[in-house]
Amino acid sequence: MNNSVDRDELYCETILGPLRKCADYLPRMGGGEEVDLAGFTQMYGGDPLYHWVGFDSPLMFAAHRTAGGMTSVYRQLGIGCERLFRRVLRDQFALSEGQVAWSYEVFPEGDGHGASKPAKARTLSLDGRVEIADVRDPEAAARMSDWIDRQREALDISAPLKGAVFEVRQGYKSADSKRQNADLANAAQALGHGYLPVLAIMSTQINRNVRDRYRTGNWSVLMGTVGGDDPLHSTFDFVHQVVGYDIRAFFERNTVTLRAGTERILAALLEAK
Repeated sequence: MNNSVDRDELYCETILGPLRKCADYLPRMGGGEEVDLAGFTQMYGGDPLYHWVGFDSPLMFAAHRTAGGMTSVYRQLGIGCERLFRRVLRDQFALSEGQVAWSYEVFPEGDGHGASKPAKARTLSLDGRVEIADVRDPEAAARMSDWIDRQREALDISAPLKGAVFEVRQGYKSADSKRQNADLANAAQALGHGYLPVLAIMSTQINRNVRDRYRTGNWSVLMGTVGGDDPLHSTFDFVHQVVGYDIRAFFERNTVTLRAGTERILAALLEAK
């Protein structure tokens, strides 16, 4: 895909496509089914207290819809960033969908080995992979290999590595210890399979303590910073200087399209209907 216009259109759609799902978001109001305005009015209007105090107002429905929808907006942006990052890896390194994917199996504790009925393994995956041997362009392979060696030295990782695997997030506002522990387990698995674990944050939104914990756990942490000319710490500089695609320029070139698409989605989400 050499036409930059075609790439821009595809990449914009990769970001905006998941976000459009948010425009139709409906709250579940504690139940299993989505509830529209008519259902909400019937549910809250039939509750004496909520009716007396005015909680059956369409504005209350809009508040519920917005609260849940905003969580969905962040989640869907994360999905779009993950897909965009993986697509850029494929396009720049001429990798197949299989080559850019990575997963592994784990057995739960008390995995049943030796028992009559072994426990079922779970398959866990990260968002992208680059194995140096898969990169056919010698210059691109050398850039990636050199970058991994520099990260390995910075993290004091002594084992040789054959590539990198990526967990892509739009941001990391949560300090959820369960999520962090799962990611640290992913890092151990990645290193055990010969890959550098890389957390690629597309924004600057990450808790400093969380970032430090990930680095202590042998994650290379990239953030969405610009202007530092630092591919060891910046997602945008890494993609530009190592992967070979100026993703910052893509966002700047298409910011009018992206912002207009997001405005339409947010306006639809905020409507009380």
